[in-house]
Amino acid sequence: MQPLLLILIASVFLVPLVASLGYLAYWLFSLPMRRHERARLILDLIESGLKRGQAPEQTILALARTGDPSLGKGFRRVAKLVEQGSPAHQALEQAPGFLPSPVAGMLQAGHALGDLGKVLPACREKLKDGVTQTWTGHHYLMLLAFVLTPAWLIVSSLFMVFVLPKLRLIAEDLGAGATPMFDFLGGYYFSMVVVQVVMLLAFYVAALGYMAGPTLTRWLGGLFPGLPDWLGMRIPWRRHRAQRDFSALLAALLDAGTPEPRAVELAAVGTANRLFMARAARAIADLARGVNLAEAIKHLDDAGELRWRLGNAARAGGGFLTALAGWHDALESKAYRQEQTAAQVLTTGVVLANGCFVGMLTFGVFHFLTSTLSSATLW
Repeated sequence: MQPLLLILIASVFLVPLVASLGYLAYWLFSLPMRRHERARLILDLIESGLKRGQAPEQTILALARTGDPSLGKGFRRVAKLVEQGSPAHQALEQAPGFLPSPVAGMLQAGHALGDLGKVLPACREKLKDGVTQTWTGHHYLMLLAFVLTPAWLIVSSLFMVFVLPKLRLIAEDLGAGATPMFDFLGGYYFSMVVVQVVMLLAFYVAALGYMAGPTLTRWLGGLFPGLPDWLGMRIPWRRHRAQRDFSALLAALLDAGTPEPRAVELAAVGTANRLFMARAARAIADLARGVNLAEAIKHLDDAGELRWRLGNAARAGGGFLTALAGWHDALESKAYRQEQTAAQVLTTGVVLANGCFVGMLTFGVFHFLTSTLSSATLW
């Protein structure tokens, strides 16, 4: 009965623990998707209100009065700011973590244009990035970060601290010396631990960025001004998505009849990247000197493809957004491919590195045991 009682007691405590850990993993893993779904819901409701002739502020206050919990705590902060007199676009931007910064910038551009409905399609396109983030998380980043790498680090540390000295004492008693691999593991173990800890910290940073999203971006921007903007221009898939957001918003503004300098300015604001805005300022200066849009946009288009497409769209006369739709899809496909490739390379690299550590430790132990047994037999 005693073993059965122990199993029953263990089950009573372990089942809720495992269930709680499983739910926590699900809750953390689905954060980006749920965050983007809430934002998409708010944009849809605002658009429905605009079609009925209702101001965005009225829509937000009406939604707040329903008390719908699916809108989240962030929406209550937005509603409070609106009640205090803030415009809708400003309230959505000031509520930390409620909307991605580029979406808030696009709404700001729509407010300056005087028609939020013109920028809502570009906002929805940006919110599709949440699906890509979730697929990236599927590459076992969380599993490697929180299970495999710490477990191996703990096991190997315990072995080197407690088991290795005992094996050395046994070898000395039998008159056998340590093998070269054992000497190598003992001499360079600290360096191997440092490498593993660095990889583990890199995974934790990636996991934090995955889960925190806009909140982490705001925090980093406050702690290290300009760092999120710099990263946005250096990480390839982020740079391609910034180009897509800029191009989509610029096309929508040009189709709406916005003057070219104002359209470039507002489209750059929609990227929420100050380095991109600085490049846009140079393009606006060229426009003021009489340079045509396709040529002035070179400051924002390193590859030159946007210049060529803008020139063709202007000559075709069928609308900029329609003419650039294919390029926007191509940019998103390229960004998706680069992000998935980086995730695959990162996870594969960690698996191979851990495999090398395990192989070295296994070879060292078995080589040591066989050498010790051979010495003991001869003795």
